[in-house]
Amino acid sequence: MKKTWFSVGQILLTLIVVAIAAVVLWKMVDYYMYTPWTRDGHVRADVIQVAPDVSGLITRVDVVDNQQVKRGQILFVIDQARYALALRQAQATALQRHATLDQARREDARNRTLGNLVAAEVGEESRSRVQTAEAALADADVAIDTAKLNLQRTTIVSPVDGYLNDRAPRVGEFIAAGRAVLSVVDMNSFRVDGYFEETKLRGIDIGQAVDIKVMGEPKVLRGHVQSIVAAIEDRDRSQSSNLLPNVNPAFSWVRLAQRIPVRVALDKIPSDFRMIAGRTATVSVRGLGPSIGHQPASGAAASGGASASAAQGASQPATMESPASAMRAPASATHATSGAAQ
Repeated sequence: MKKTWFSVGQILLTLIVVAIAAVVLWKMVDYYMYTPWTRDGHVRADVIQVAPDVSGLITRVDVVDNQQVKRGQILFVIDQARYALALRQAQATALQRHATLDQARREDARNRTLGNLVAAEVGEESRSRVQTAEAALADADVAIDTAKLNLQRTTIVSPVDGYLNDRAPRVGEFIAAGRAVLSVVDMNSFRVDGYFEETKLRGIDIGQAVDIKVMGEPKVLRGHVQSIVAAIEDRDRSQSSNLLPNVNPAFSWVRLAQRIPVRVALDKIPSDFRMIAGRTATVSVRGLGPSIGHQPASGAAASGGASASAAQGASQPATMESPASAMRAPASATHATSGAAQ
Protein backbone atom coordinates (compact mmCIF):
# COMPACT_ATOMS: atom_id res chain seq x y z
CA MET A 1 0.00 0.00 0.00
CA LYS A 2 2.87 2.34 0.85
CA LYS A 3 4.61 1.50 -2.43
CA THR A 4 1.41 2.28 -4.30
CA TRP A 5 1.08 5.73 -2.68
CA PHE A 6 4.79 6.33 -3.27
CA SER A 7 4.42 5.51 -6.96
CA VAL A 8 1.36 7.78 -7.25
CA GLY A 9 3.30 10.59 -5.55
CA GLN A 10 6.20 10.17 -7.95
CA ILE A 11 3.84 10.30 -10.93
CA LEU A 12 2.09 13.43 -9.61
CA LEU A 13 5.41 15.12 -8.85
CA THR A 14 6.66 14.26 -12.34
CA LEU A 15 3.49 15.62 -13.92
CA ILE A 16 3.75 18.82 -11.86
CA VAL A 17 7.41 19.32 -12.86
CA VAL A 18 6.58 18.64 -16.52
CA ALA A 19 3.66 21.08 -16.39
CA ILE A 20 5.80 23.77 -14.79
CA ALA A 21 8.56 23.17 -17.35
CA ALA A 22 6.03 23.36 -20.19
CA VAL A 23 4.61 26.66 -18.87
CA VAL A 24 8.08 28.13 -18.44
CA LEU A 25 9.09 26.94 -21.89
CA TRP A 26 5.95 28.40 -23.44
CA LYS A 27 6.50 31.72 -21.64
CA MET A 28 10.07 31.86 -22.90
CA VAL A 29 9.03 31.03 -26.46
CA ASP A 30 6.23 33.59 -26.32
CA TYR A 31 8.55 36.25 -24.90
CA TYR A 32 11.43 35.74 -27.31
CA MET A 33 9.40 34.93 -30.42
CA TYR A 34 6.15 36.90 -30.25
CA THR A 35 6.28 39.58 -27.53
CA PRO A 36 7.00 43.00 -29.08
CA TRP A 37 10.36 43.94 -27.58
CA THR A 38 13.85 44.49 -28.89
CA ARG A 39 17.33 45.16 -27.59
CA ASP A 40 18.08 46.98 -30.83
CA GLY A 41 16.96 50.45 -29.76
CA HIS A 42 18.82 53.74 -29.80
CA VAL A 43 18.31 57.21 -28.37
CA ARG A 44 17.96 59.70 -31.20
CA ALA A 45 17.77 63.48 -31.54
CA ASP A 46 17.69 66.05 -34.32
CA VAL A 47 21.15 67.38 -35.12
CA ILE A 48 21.17 70.78 -36.84
CA GLN A 49 24.30 71.58 -38.82
CA VAL A 50 25.15 75.26 -38.54
CA ALA A 51 26.59 76.68 -41.77
CA PRO A 52 27.23 80.41 -42.27
CA ASP A 53 25.52 82.24 -45.11
CA VAL A 54 28.64 84.36 -45.76
CA SER A 55 32.36 83.61 -45.98
CA GLY A 56 35.18 85.12 -43.96
CA LEU A 57 37.55 84.86 -41.02
CA ILE A 58 36.17 84.12 -37.56
CA THR A 59 36.93 87.07 -35.30
CA ARG A 60 35.01 86.07 -32.16
CA VAL A 61 33.80 82.81 -30.60
CA ASP A 62 31.39 82.97 -27.66
CA VAL A 63 30.97 79.23 -26.98
CA VAL A 64 33.07 76.21 -26.07
CA ASP A 65 32.86 72.51 -26.87
CA ASN A 66 29.77 70.64 -25.61
CA GLN A 67 28.20 73.80 -24.19
CA GLN A 68 24.47 74.10 -23.68
CA VAL A 69 23.06 76.99 -25.72
CA LYS A 70 19.75 78.76 -26.08
CA ARG A 71 17.95 79.61 -29.28
CA GLY A 72 19.22 82.95 -30.61
CA GLN A 73 22.42 82.86 -28.53
CA ILE A 74 25.51 84.11 -30.41
CA LEU A 75 27.87 81.29 -31.35
CA PHE A 76 30.58 83.12 -33.30
CA VAL A 77 31.12 86.22 -35.42
CA ILE A 78 32.67 86.48 -38.89
CA ASP A 79 34.86 89.46 -39.84
CA GLN A 80 32.43 92.28 -40.59
CA ALA A 81 34.80 94.82 -42.18
CA ARG A 82 34.33 93.69 -45.79
CA TYR A 83 30.55 93.50 -45.45
CA ALA A 84 30.39 96.93 -43.77
CA LEU A 85 32.33 98.37 -46.73
CA ALA A 86 29.95 96.65 -49.14
CA LEU A 87 27.02 98.30 -47.35
CA ARG A 88 28.65 101.72 -47.59
CA GLN A 89 29.32 101.19 -51.29
CA ALA A 90 25.71 100.19 -51.91
CA GLN A 91 24.51 103.27 -50.05
CA ALA A 92 26.82 105.53 -52.10
CA THR A 93 25.56 103.97 -55.32
CA ALA A 94 21.99 104.60 -54.20
CA LEU A 95 22.78 108.31 -53.56
CA GLN A 96 24.34 108.62 -57.00
CA ARG A 97 21.34 107.04 -58.72
CA HIS A 98 18.96 109.17 -56.68
CA ALA A 99 20.72 112.28 -58.00
CA THR A 100 20.47 110.93 -61.55
CA LEU A 101 16.75 110.35 -61.07
CA ASP A 102 16.22 113.89 -59.77
CA GLN A 103 18.01 115.32 -62.81
CA ALA A 104 15.95 113.18 -65.18
CA ARG A 105 12.73 114.29 -63.51
CA ARG A 106 13.70 117.98 -63.77
CA GLU A 107 14.46 117.62 -67.47
CA ASP A 108 11.17 115.79 -68.07
CA ALA A 109 9.22 118.48 -66.16
CA ARG A 110 10.92 121.25 -68.18
CA ASN A 111 10.11 119.54 -71.48
CA ARG A 112 6.48 119.16 -70.42
CA THR A 113 6.33 122.88 -69.57
CA LEU A 114 7.64 123.92 -73.00
CA GLY A 115 4.88 121.94 -74.68
CA ASN A 116 4.98 122.09 -78.49
CA LEU A 117 8.35 123.83 -78.48
CA VAL A 118 9.99 120.45 -77.74
CA ALA A 119 9.94 117.66 -80.27
CA ALA A 120 7.88 114.59 -79.41
CA GLU A 121 10.95 112.35 -79.67
CA VAL A 122 12.79 114.49 -77.09
CA GLY A 123 9.84 114.25 -74.69
CA GLU A 124 9.73 110.47 -75.03
CA GLU A 125 13.47 110.23 -74.38
CA SER A 126 13.17 112.33 -71.22
CA ARG A 127 10.35 110.17 -69.90
CA SER A 128 12.35 107.04 -70.72
CA ARG A 129 15.35 108.41 -68.80
CA VAL A 130 13.10 108.95 -65.76
CA GLN A 131 11.86 105.38 -65.87
CA THR A 132 15.39 104.04 -66.33
CA ALA A 133 16.64 106.09 -63.39
CA GLU A 134 13.78 104.86 -61.20
CA ALA A 135 14.62 101.24 -62.03
CA ALA A 136 18.31 101.86 -61.30
CA LEU A 137 17.45 103.40 -57.93
CA ALA A 138 15.23 100.43 -57.05
CA ASP A 139 18.14 98.12 -57.93
CA ALA A 140 20.41 100.14 -55.65
CA ASP A 141 17.88 99.82 -52.80
CA VAL A 142 17.92 96.04 -53.25
CA ALA A 143 21.72 96.10 -53.11
CA ILE A 144 21.54 98.02 -49.82
CA ASP A 145 19.11 95.47 -48.33
CA THR A 146 21.37 92.61 -49.50
CA ALA A 147 24.44 94.25 -47.97
CA LYS A 148 22.57 94.77 -44.68
CA LEU A 149 21.48 91.13 -44.70
CA ASN A 150 25.04 89.92 -45.34
CA LEU A 151 26.34 92.13 -42.53
CA GLN A 152 23.64 90.83 -40.18
CA ARG A 153 24.47 87.22 -41.03
CA THR A 154 28.09 87.61 -40.05
CA THR A 155 26.77 86.98 -36.53
CA ILE A 156 25.93 83.28 -36.27
CA VAL A 157 23.34 82.33 -33.63
CA SER A 158 22.00 79.02 -32.39
CA PRO A 159 18.87 77.91 -34.27
CA VAL A 160 17.50 75.83 -31.36
CA ASP A 161 17.92 75.11 -27.66
CA GLY A 162 20.45 72.34 -27.35
CA TYR A 163 24.05 71.25 -27.00
CA LEU A 164 27.04 71.94 -29.22
CA ASN A 165 29.20 69.22 -30.63
CA ASP A 166 32.67 68.58 -29.24
CA ARG A 167 34.46 70.83 -31.71
CA ALA A 168 33.54 74.51 -31.62
CA PRO A 169 35.19 76.82 -34.19
CA ARG A 170 38.34 78.75 -33.33
CA VAL A 171 39.25 82.40 -33.81
CA GLY A 172 41.21 82.96 -37.03
CA GLU A 173 39.67 80.09 -39.01
CA PHE A 174 38.39 80.89 -42.48
CA ILE A 175 34.97 79.43 -43.20
CA ALA A 176 33.13 79.26 -46.49
CA ALA A 177 29.47 80.03 -47.01
CA GLY A 178 27.28 76.94 -46.98
CA ARG A 179 29.89 74.73 -45.30
CA ALA A 180 28.87 73.32 -41.90
CA VAL A 181 31.11 74.56 -39.09
CA LEU A 182 29.47 72.98 -36.05
CA SER A 183 26.30 71.14 -35.07
CA VAL A 184 23.70 71.62 -32.37
CA VAL A 185 21.76 68.72 -30.82
CA ASP A 186 18.16 69.84 -30.35
CA MET A 187 17.36 69.17 -26.69
CA ASN A 188 13.61 69.16 -27.42
CA SER A 189 13.80 66.37 -30.01
CA PHE A 190 15.10 63.42 -27.98
CA ARG A 191 13.29 60.19 -28.76
CA VAL A 192 13.97 56.46 -29.05
CA ASP A 193 13.97 54.42 -32.24
CA GLY A 194 13.36 50.70 -31.75
CA TYR A 195 14.13 48.31 -34.60
CA PHE A 196 11.56 45.53 -34.24
CA GLU A 197 11.45 42.29 -36.18
CA GLU A 198 8.63 42.25 -38.71
CA THR A 199 7.16 39.18 -37.01
CA LYS A 200 6.40 41.29 -33.91
CA LEU A 201 4.64 44.21 -35.56
CA ARG A 202 1.15 42.75 -34.94
CA GLY A 203 1.52 43.59 -31.25
CA ILE A 204 2.43 47.24 -31.84
CA ASP A 205 -0.10 50.06 -32.29
CA ILE A 206 0.20 53.83 -32.47
CA GLY A 207 -0.07 55.33 -28.98
CA GLN A 208 0.75 52.10 -27.16
CA ALA A 209 2.70 52.41 -23.90
CA VAL A 210 6.40 51.54 -24.02
CA ASP A 211 9.09 50.79 -21.43
CA ILE A 212 12.62 51.90 -22.30
CA LYS A 213 15.70 50.57 -20.50
CA VAL A 214 18.79 52.52 -21.50
CA MET A 215 22.02 50.57 -21.11
CA GLY A 216 23.86 51.53 -17.94
CA GLU A 217 20.89 53.33 -16.38
CA PRO A 218 18.96 51.88 -13.42
CA LYS A 219 15.71 53.70 -14.16
CA VAL A 220 13.15 52.71 -16.78
CA LEU A 221 11.82 55.45 -19.03
CA ARG A 222 8.19 55.63 -20.14
CA GLY A 223 7.00 56.49 -23.61
CA HIS A 224 4.47 55.71 -26.30
CA VAL A 225 4.61 54.57 -29.91
CA GLN A 226 4.62 57.66 -32.08
CA SER A 227 4.96 56.22 -35.58
CA ILE A 228 5.94 53.19 -37.64
CA VAL A 229 7.81 53.63 -40.89
CA ALA A 230 5.89 53.02 -44.11
CA ALA A 231 8.79 51.55 -46.13
CA ILE A 232 12.27 50.08 -45.81
CA GLU A 233 14.96 49.41 -48.40
CA ASP A 234 14.67 46.29 -50.55
CA ARG A 235 18.28 45.13 -50.84
CA ASP A 236 17.41 42.28 -53.22
CA ARG A 237 16.14 44.66 -55.88
CA SER A 238 17.77 47.52 -57.73
CA GLN A 239 17.06 49.55 -60.86
CA SER A 240 18.91 48.91 -64.08
CA SER A 241 20.18 51.53 -66.49
CA ASN A 242 17.05 51.17 -68.66
CA LEU A 243 14.78 51.69 -65.61
CA LEU A 244 13.74 48.02 -65.39
CA PRO A 245 13.69 46.16 -62.06
CA ASN A 246 16.81 44.13 -61.40
CA VAL A 247 16.08 41.39 -58.83
CA ASN A 248 18.92 39.39 -57.28
CA PRO A 249 18.43 35.75 -58.42
CA ALA A 250 20.38 34.29 -55.48
CA PHE A 251 19.67 34.57 -51.78
CA SER A 252 20.48 32.79 -48.56
CA TRP A 253 18.30 29.84 -47.55
CA VAL A 254 18.04 31.29 -44.06
CA ARG A 255 15.83 34.36 -44.30
CA LEU A 256 16.07 36.62 -41.26
CA ALA A 257 13.17 38.81 -40.27
CA GLN A 258 13.48 42.39 -41.48
CA ARG A 259 13.97 45.11 -38.88
CA ILE A 260 11.26 47.79 -38.90
CA PRO A 261 12.01 51.15 -37.24
CA VAL A 262 9.39 52.20 -34.68
CA ARG A 263 9.62 55.71 -33.24
CA VAL A 264 8.89 56.10 -29.53
CA ALA A 265 8.13 59.49 -28.00
CA LEU A 266 9.28 59.99 -24.41
CA ASP A 267 6.57 60.82 -21.89
CA LYS A 268 8.71 61.73 -18.90
CA ILE A 269 12.42 61.91 -18.20
CA PRO A 270 13.80 61.95 -14.63
CA SER A 271 15.70 65.11 -13.75
CA ASP A 272 18.89 63.14 -13.05
CA PHE A 273 18.76 61.17 -16.32
CA ARG A 274 21.42 62.03 -18.88
CA MET A 275 20.10 61.95 -22.43
CA ILE A 276 22.79 61.32 -25.04
CA ALA A 277 21.89 60.61 -28.65
CA GLY A 278 23.22 57.26 -29.80
CA ARG A 279 22.90 55.36 -26.51
CA THR A 280 21.66 51.78 -26.69
CA ALA A 281 18.28 50.88 -25.23
CA THR A 282 15.93 47.95 -24.80
CA VAL A 283 12.41 48.80 -25.97
CA SER A 284 9.41 46.82 -24.68
CA VAL A 285 5.82 47.50 -25.73
CA ARG A 286 3.37 47.17 -22.85
CA GLY A 287 -0.27 46.08 -22.98
CA LEU A 288 -2.50 45.28 -25.93
CA GLY A 289 -3.85 48.72 -26.73
CA PRO A 290 -3.02 52.42 -26.71
CA SER A 291 -2.02 54.02 -23.45
CA ILE A 292 -4.27 56.48 -21.65
CA GLY A 293 -4.20 59.88 -23.28
CA HIS A 294 -2.79 58.57 -26.56
CA GLN A 295 -5.33 57.47 -29.13
CA PRO A 296 -4.15 55.61 -32.25
CA ALA A 297 -4.22 57.53 -35.51
CA SER A 298 -6.66 56.35 -38.16
CA GLY A 299 -6.24 55.73 -41.86
CA ALA A 300 -2.96 56.50 -43.55
CA ALA A 301 -1.72 58.30 -40.44
CA ALA A 302 -0.96 54.94 -38.85
CA SER A 303 2.46 54.80 -40.50
CA GLY A 304 5.24 56.92 -41.92
CA GLY A 305 5.40 60.67 -41.76
CA ALA A 306 1.63 61.07 -41.50
CA SER A 307 1.59 59.01 -38.32
CA ALA A 308 4.36 61.15 -36.87
CA SER A 309 2.34 64.33 -37.32
CA ALA A 310 -0.78 62.67 -35.93
CA ALA A 311 1.03 61.44 -32.84
CA GLN A 312 2.64 64.81 -32.24
CA GLY A 313 -0.80 66.36 -32.20
CA ALA A 314 -2.01 64.01 -29.46
CA SER A 315 -2.57 65.60 -26.07
CA GLN A 316 -0.11 64.91 -23.26
CA PRO A 317 -1.08 64.15 -19.64
CA ALA A 318 -1.11 67.20 -17.39
CA THR A 319 1.54 65.79 -15.05
CA MET A 320 3.98 64.98 -17.83
CA GLU A 321 7.35 66.70 -17.95
CA SER A 322 8.78 67.76 -21.28
CA PRO A 323 12.09 66.13 -22.26
CA ALA A 324 13.76 69.55 -22.49
CA SER A 325 12.80 70.69 -18.98
CA ALA A 326 13.63 67.37 -17.34
CA MET A 327 16.92 66.81 -19.09
CA ARG A 328 20.12 67.41 -17.18
CA ALA A 329 22.82 69.27 -19.04
CA PRO A 330 26.15 67.49 -19.66
CA ALA A 331 28.80 68.06 -17.05
CA SER A 332 30.96 70.03 -19.46
CA ALA A 333 28.17 72.52 -19.98
CA THR A 334 28.20 73.53 -16.32
CA HIS A 335 31.79 74.69 -16.64
CA ALA A 336 31.27 76.47 -19.97
CA THR A 337 30.92 80.19 -20.25
CA SER A 338 27.57 81.29 -21.60
CA GLY A 339 27.63 83.38 -24.77
CA ALA A 340 25.84 86.69 -25.06
CA ALA A 341 22.23 86.31 -26.14
CA GLN A 342 21.23 88.22 -29.19
